[in-house]
Amino acid sequence: MEKHEVLKKHFGHRKFREGQEEIINQILSGRDVLGIMPTGAGKSICYQVPALMMGGITLVISPLISLMQDQVISLRESGISAAYINSSLSAAEYFRTMDRAANSEYKIIYVAPERLSADDFLRLSENVQISMVTVDEAHCVSQWGQDFRPSYLKISEFMEKLAYRPVLSAFTATATKEVREDISLILRQNNPYVVTTGFDRKNLRFAVERPKKKDDTLIKLLKAYNGRSGIVYCSTRKNVEEVCDFLIEKGYSATRYHAGLSDEERGMNQDDFIYDRKTVMVATNAFGMGIDKSNVSFVIHYNMPKNLESYYQEVGRAGRDGEPAECTLLYSGADVKLNQFLIEKGNDTNEDFTEEMKESVREKDRERLKLMTFYCTTNECLREYMLRYFGEKTSSFCGNCSNCNSNFETVDVTTESQKIVSCVYRVAQRKRSFGRVTIIDILHGSKSSKIISQGLNTLSTYGIMSDVPVHRIRMIMDYLIEKSFLAQTDDEYSVVKLTAESADILKGNQKVSMKLPKEMRRSAEKGKASYSSPEYDINDKLFSELRVLRNQLAMEARVPAYIVFADAALRDMCRKMPVNRDEFLNVSGVGEAKAEKYSKQFTELIQRYKQ
Repeated sequence: MEKHEVLKKHFGHRKFREGQEEIINQILSGRDVLGIMPTGAGKSICYQVPALMMGGITLVISPLISLMQDQVISLRESGISAAYINSSLSAAEYFRTMDRAANSEYKIIYVAPERLSADDFLRLSENVQISMVTVDEAHCVSQWGQDFRPSYLKISEFMEKLAYRPVLSAFTATATKEVREDISLILRQNNPYVVTTGFDRKNLRFAVERPKKKDDTLIKLLKAYNGRSGIVYCSTRKNVEEVCDFLIEKGYSATRYHAGLSDEERGMNQDDFIYDRKTVMVATNAFGMGIDKSNVSFVIHYNMPKNLESYYQEVGRAGRDGEPAECTLLYSGADVKLNQFLIEKGNDTNEDFTEEMKESVREKDRERLKLMTFYCTTNECLREYMLRYFGEKTSSFCGNCSNCNSNFETVDVTTESQKIVSCVYRVAQRKRSFGRVTIIDILHGSKSSKIISQGLNTLSTYGIMSDVPVHRIRMIMDYLIEKSFLAQTDDEYSVVKLTAESADILKGNQKVSMKLPKEMRRSAEKGKASYSSPEYDINDKLFSELRVLRNQLAMEARVPAYIVFADAALRDMCRKMPVNRDEFLNVSGVGEAKAEKYSKQFTELIQRYKQ
């Protein structure tokens, strides 16, 4: 069967997305592949289609049980024989799956990397034809990636033990140039065909807010999202507990997820979210990898993540169905200190690393944190800043982020910059150094006990910016640090210092202009506009009735609603109004297996609606 026929028969799509067809062609020609594609771009199609066209079994190495279960349920719904082998299987289920695998009853088998070195799995690998090994979340193989997993290092050892070498394909959504090179090197790919389709997710709207009270802003955002499904990420377990309890107290349907919960409770809470029994998931970064829930309409970061890789991966869980989605980060200076503490005191590095290697990882983490902080404080286009980090050039104005959508004006801040740099200089003259908060307090003329007791009120720069709002001083200082007119140390007690470029500011040799918003705060109601566009202008009443039917069928089948049909498929039904099986097959996302199973119920509902 030709690749387009496979795509239509099993997945219900008539054409491939960007990058998919060329990757599939390379795999079918026998070449190794490395695909860098954003979350929601259809990475799984890239290996599932050729897996169905090749003679033997495709092994998909995946880091999380939830990812495997989700993918296998979806494949079976599409009429594809698939299975997973991991620790969630009972002994009886495990031996039954292994027996069926030995008889080549599966086309695709998902397996945890730890399983690759097990004797019984190696024996299975020797007795079946493996046509391809696919590495999902491939960035986990690199110690410089944000999710390094030592078990991924077993993959190349496993490949060497095979009697013959199958095609090796690898996929990830987030990888810098350094991590990309690491992936191919560590996996020992043979002259891989490397495809980067771009990191931009145009349906995602990015926003950074600096609220005085995060809880108040969180509630405003959730009201604007009006009962839609979404995720709230927190940096610590304590924050997860507090935020979840707060939302439940305010009447929101929320649940929680973090590593401190029992396996049973984590599984139950995850299912509540996936099956739409709860609309808001409050979680640490332990939640989300491999969660293919298509109707996540927003991701809110209650705390700033440690790096842009983690942030982009986490926000990528929104809008997987192509609908507009909101990605909002609630930033505060305390987030920076918390992340600095986690980097210095945390124990995320491999215990087999030498102290020198651990320090090298920490140094890389400090640099990532600095760039993450700049993202939160920049006045430039947020999308352009992020894409530039991943090595992608784009317009400096996206029109779909909080910075671009605010009323910005270019302001000459040379005088304010001279005052800020002068204050740092005067402090240094006394052989002292302070962080941003204290420098701002001096400039603004704070009468706090710390300022008075240390004699900082006697500095010539004390109070010289008392008429300037604190937030404006902070923004200008952040800009000066970003542009290297000042520097900020990375240690636990971060302080602001002069740089070689500081003299140009003090001497008046350097003019400084920056974009400052006329209005600092965006109304939460503005977020609603993102959900309205001609592409999604469909009959709401019919859409609601289709969702009710889909949810009923999902409950009967005991699968998440999006496994039956994604919202995108329901919207296409609203546009095309199919009233028989042949017309139903023309709906995007409807393959033959799903048409056989569901066409009668959905077309009858549409017929009744039309009448």
